Amino acid sequence: MAGWTSDSDDSDKFEWDNDGVAEPSSAPAMRNFDSPGPSTLGSNEWINGEVLPTSLIERYVVMGFPKEMVMKSIKEIGHSDADALLELLLTYKALDDDDAGGNNHSTSGCILPVVEDDDDLDFENWDGDDDAGGRESSSDDSGYEDFLREMSERDEKIKSLVNMGFSEDESNEAIIRCGVDADICVLVDSVSASRVAEDCHSRNLSDHQVTDRCFNSFGGRKKARLMEESRKKRKRYGGGGQGNRPSLDGSDEDSMPLPNPMVGFNLPGYSGPSVTRMLSKLDTGPPFFYYENVARAPKGEWAKISRNMFDIQPEFVDSLHLCAAARKRGYIHNLPIENRSPLLPLPPKTIFEAFPHYKKWWPSWDTRTHLNCLQTCVASAKLTDRIQRALVSSSNPPTKSVQKYVMDECKKWNLVWVGKNKVAPLEPDEMEYILGFPRDHTRGVGKTQRYKSLGNSFQVDTVAYHLSVLRRMFPNGVCVLSLFTGIGGGEVALHKLGIHMRVVVSVEIGEASKKIFKSWWDQTQTGTLIEITDVKSLTNDRVASLISQFGGFDLVIGGSPCNNLAGSNQHHRDGLEGKHSALFYDYVRILNFVKSAMGGRRM
Repeated sequence: MAGWTSDSDDSDKFEWDNDGVAEPSSAPAMRNFDSPGPSTLGSNEWINGEVLPTSLIERYVVMGFPKEMVMKSIKEIGHSDADALLELLLTYKALDDDDAGGNNHSTSGCILPVVEDDDDLDFENWDGDDDAGGRESSSDDSGYEDFLREMSERDEKIKSLVNMGFSEDESNEAIIRCGVDADICVLVDSVSASRVAEDCHSRNLSDHQVTDRCFNSFGGRKKARLMEESRKKRKRYGGGGQGNRPSLDGSDEDSMPLPNPMVGFNLPGYSGPSVTRMLSKLDTGPPFFYYENVARAPKGEWAKISRNMFDIQPEFVDSLHLCAAARKRGYIHNLPIENRSPLLPLPPKTIFEAFPHYKKWWPSWDTRTHLNCLQTCVASAKLTDRIQRALVSSSNPPTKSVQKYVMDECKKWNLVWVGKNKVAPLEPDEMEYILGFPRDHTRGVGKTQRYKSLGNSFQVDTVAYHLSVLRRMFPNGVCVLSLFTGIGGGEVALHKLGIHMRVVVSVEIGEASKKIFKSWWDQTQTGTLIEITDVKSLTNDRVASLISQFGGFDLVIGGSPCNNLAGSNQHHRDGLEGKHSALFYDYVRILNFVKSAMGGRRM
């Protein structure tokens, strides 16, 4: 929620933690393809004893591939199969771009993950430029040879796993999770654990909660069968005991499998099984509290968050079920879950419902109905131009390989079709609309700051659905302590619900976010706003003074920085002990003091 953090997080098929383990890239750093190695080509552009026609090379150069990369790819597989050649070029280009990003990342560097269908990608803040410069050239082919060697080893392990009965996608994802050097038995465990996790749609509840959802919605027999298959395959291929590897049955004390579908305790119009939740008397409000963070945090982090917040079970929701974009989040709160009501009118739930004018240029082979998680940065003009050149150079409809390249980028960056062969990122006002903010809510700051602040925000319709129970409870308004306010997603939700905010104590460090929120408050609210810059300056003595001044708080709301939790941050994904995400403990400290001062028990 803080303006300098990103809480953009998370995917259905490609899962950074799958769920809970940060995934280092299994591909080694590629050398600079812009610098040909000594064995790349001879004079007159001969490759493998053959003189290549200039037009053949230029065809791919026009599409944005470096000339040396084109010639190296042709050397590798020839040029008789145009689709296969383009696939190889796209692979090399993606790896080269990843290497460039790795050499030029900022301190909060954003890593681009592999894109699969319906991915909900969460990015850290960065400058959004997909073409990093300043790389050192190298004439050494050792990096390239190492890459080929590792790819060969990777292919062999995928082949082994496929022969064992696993799918190619499952095998590939296991290698991404565990690394190409992992033993085959470890990969078998990873695939089996992923299968079990997908089957576990519900979660074991704490002592304070009761639900009629079964932990394993598909029955114990299927889970047992999967585990037995895993045991046999490990034994067959030399696997030993479990050691320190996590158990496959989800019984690890830090394990908290994410539900699928991610619909929380209930959603408007959702006909799934009912949920009953009982909290102890001391855990109920007021004061009520509401905490949000990315769903796909490193393994064990949500269990740790829950332990620090009364052992209350998180409510995991993908805003995909409420709006036109995915946004997988976890919420821990002590609000009632009965008699919720959505904001009306209901927001558009598909891309074309939200933006019908894009239908005109939308190709039939782009089958997206929803956008992925809205990010803090957008695609560069260089990338959209490269996509346009690739489409113009291809057939109509484009070849499968070109379609795949374009769709990967469109999903990664939430690109929409604005003309013939022309894609573009969403505008800030379009992101405002999808996230439930009023038009021009973020106007008045730079465009980059608008994207950044929106990417860090709540999805208003989702939050309003949860907070709607407060309407009947506080007809005269609420006093709110807002930690990591950002651009005011929680406050906008309360306003849309018609709940008067008598007092809001807002804690926010980001200057752009503070400006946006203050502007909205001055235009729409009549209550008292007290602004505090740094959560560290909100000492217990100051909280006590505020409680005395306003008679206590009805609601403590916020979402601490997720820089060290988001799946895309592979360099600093340190969990709650990370520099920024450790601010979660300040949320806990302040909430603990508020409840204690107002008669509740300590956490």
